[in-house]
Amino acid sequence: MTEKLLFWGILVFLFATVGIGIWAAKLIKGDSENYLVAGRRLMLPLAAATLMAQSVDSNATLGNTDLTSEFGFWAGASLPIGLALCLFLTALFFAEPMNRMGLITLPDFYRIKYNRPTEVTASLLMVLSFSFLLAGNLVAGGYLFQAFLGTTYTAGVMLLAIIVFIYTASGGLFAVAYTDAIQIAIAFIGSMALLAFIVFNFGLDIPADTGPLALAQLSDPAAGAAINWATLLALGLGDIVAIDFMARVFAADSPQTARRACLIGCAGTLIIGIPFSLIALSAPQILADAGITPDGPILFALLDGIVPPLLGLLVIMAILSASLSTADGAILGTSSVIAHNIIGIRHDDRNAAGDRLLSLTRIMAFVITALGVFFALKVPQTGVLLLLAFDLGFAGLLVPLAGGLYWSRATWQGAISCIVLGSLTRLIFFVLMPTTFGIDNTLLYIPNSIFTTDFDGFPTLISPLVGLVVYIVVSQVTEEGKPKALRIKEEETGQ
Repeated sequence: MTEKLLFWGILVFLFATVGIGIWAAKLIKGDSENYLVAGRRLMLPLAAATLMAQSVDSNATLGNTDLTSEFGFWAGASLPIGLALCLFLTALFFAEPMNRMGLITLPDFYRIKYNRPTEVTASLLMVLSFSFLLAGNLVAGGYLFQAFLGTTYTAGVMLLAIIVFIYTASGGLFAVAYTDAIQIAIAFIGSMALLAFIVFNFGLDIPADTGPLALAQLSDPAAGAAINWATLLALGLGDIVAIDFMARVFAADSPQTARRACLIGCAGTLIIGIPFSLIALSAPQILADAGITPDGPILFALLDGIVPPLLGLLVIMAILSASLSTADGAILGTSSVIAHNIIGIRHDDRNAAGDRLLSLTRIMAFVITALGVFFALKVPQTGVLLLLAFDLGFAGLLVPLAGGLYWSRATWQGAISCIVLGSLTRLIFFVLMPTTFGIDNTLLYIPNSIFTTDFDGFPTLISPLVGLVVYIVVSQVTEEGKPKALRIKEEETGQ
């Protein structure tokens, strides 16, 4: 692959992305509602594209191939399959009622259904988890620029962060949606073209006991079943409480559009993500036959040494697109939560300088981008950061969301107890485990002889159960303390 082709191809793509984001700034018109939820005007094609782009990130592509090549199909494919499952479940149970509520951010739900302390508690957990999510996508950019443009890893992370920050801070969700539509188209074409090239030139040579039909990967702990199920559930359920994901649901022009967009996004996520898993199964043998030893992500070795230059550029742009499409939503969603839900600036809060929520969200976008860069430099792993981010949401946030919608006896005391104890349980497990989803824990590990690699995967399954039990028990105890009139009203309205 020629360096000149790569340099100019990536440069043109990045400049075009920034240009679209800056152009979208004119649609904001000084209004934070336009900035944060695109004025609630996203029609079905754009809503579906941006929901799909939120799922197809660098972890579902680059992290997917790394995990598949090392541990088998279900280790990597669980990433896109889990994200697709999230979109499907959201379409069935959450998209319509959440869109109908007219929320600005996801923590608004916790304030409306519970109270202000619950909103702040949920917001703090979301900010922490989405810093990890942003970092995971910056990691992919760092490796990509290091491998193909000759930059250092640190410089690659910084460059990607600056680009995403510029267009996201400029155009908000309008910029995110329009760039997502282009980026997901590139990801689709790149995925299909790469799969076709591998099939026609090498075939799909799947080693024994590693392919889609090797169901021991889902039933035998020794074959990674616990980790694979943990991945599926962390993404399939934990992503439901993702702030960038729900912002797209809120931005759809109707509840019906939100539901249909989720279903289309579900199908698209599978169509784009599964080919990367299949390619990864054949990649080690293809590289070995060519005498190539991977130094870094296996997909990069395939692109650099096997794939024709133009196709390689297309796939690199697809991976870069995946990184950008999730990083921008993470920056926008997290900065809006800090400004709107933690600091407490509301949509109608204006002064002589204009919309205060809009101004503060843009300032916070810089802060959260810097935090994402810090984690990306500290933990240069593509898959583990995504999974840890959604693990925290799965452990503490999902139960209060579902309970607030569908259980009339839920209380704010139960919600806060679930958020704190569920997520705290997961964090304690994290620092005590030497590995997380099969990857060495280099972020923060406290050596001990109790928890070993054999326990990997189970913390994801145990922590939400802790949160669920606490939520039910505390809500049952404190529900009797509600004023009788309020209890009757909730029972009548189903809230």
